Amino acid sequence: MTSSLLTVGLPMALAIIMFGLGLSLTVDDFRRIGQDPKPVAIALGAQVLVLPAICFGLVVAFDLDPLLAVGMMLLAASPGGTTANLLSHLFRGDVALNVTLTAVNSMIAVVTLPLVVNLSVEYFDPEGAGDVGLQFAKTLQVFAIVLVPVAIGMVVRRSAPGFADGAEKPVRIASAVVLALVICGALLAERDNLADYLTDIGPAAVVFCVCSLTLGYLLPRLAGVDERQSLSSAFEVGIHNSTLAIAVAISVLDSEALAVPPAVYGVLMFPLALIAGFVIRRLHHPAGQRLPADS
Repeated sequence: MTSSLLTVGLPMALAIIMFGLGLSLTVDDFRRIGQDPKPVAIALGAQVLVLPAICFGLVVAFDLDPLLAVGMMLLAASPGGTTANLLSHLFRGDVALNVTLTAVNSMIAVVTLPLVVNLSVEYFDPEGAGDVGLQFAKTLQVFAIVLVPVAIGMVVRRSAPGFADGAEKPVRIASAVVLALVICGALLAERDNLADYLTDIGPAAVVFCVCSLTLGYLLPRLAGVDERQSLSSAFEVGIHNSTLAIAVAISVLDSEALAVPPAVYGVLMFPLALIAGFVIRRLHHPAGQRLPADS
């Protein structure tokens, strides 16, 4: 991976994505938790507690290399990605719920991500484990790269809402472009080992993504949450902020191998999420039945 991508491109990519999230946020997004806490609590519980447990079981079952196992756990601990908002809009889910979940989970991840990574390093004990963990100084880096761009975006939205509305779509497009570049860069950096990594990571990533999407949809439905919010929850739980996971792996933990699992997942999650969206909508709205308008 080129030094320019490491030192400039990767942090810039993450900053653009998190700034774009901030542009879409208002204080009301956080107030919504108190107004309708059940779908938020269920989705956050799935993301913060259940997904790392499922991922741990998968990496043990697939007997992954210790570094790749830690990379998978890093992915599982990363918050939902902003692309979940776009998928939710496409399939007429509750986009406001996605925005709230992405924002809240991004803040929670400042605490939970270092915790999960450090516990994973201690358990799997990869080579050079002493340099891999997220100590206090590195945890502060995670805090800065996650929350500072979001805070700036929120300030811009509050002070210049017209500009924020106009900039939101271009920033989303830029986010998608830089996400693709970052994933390609991460995979290119490990191109000599890529075939082996894909063989090792591919099946585990597919199973993890399918489990995440299924869990994200079924848990809310079983708890009586309506279809639109359950669909949004599925995308939120199934779509991870791969750029954040890659940035932490490379820029903070200085390990390109750790970035491979989130990069592979970042490629696979989109077609799987699209398939899930079509399947769920078809189950509830057969062909010929008019879909309800998005609100």
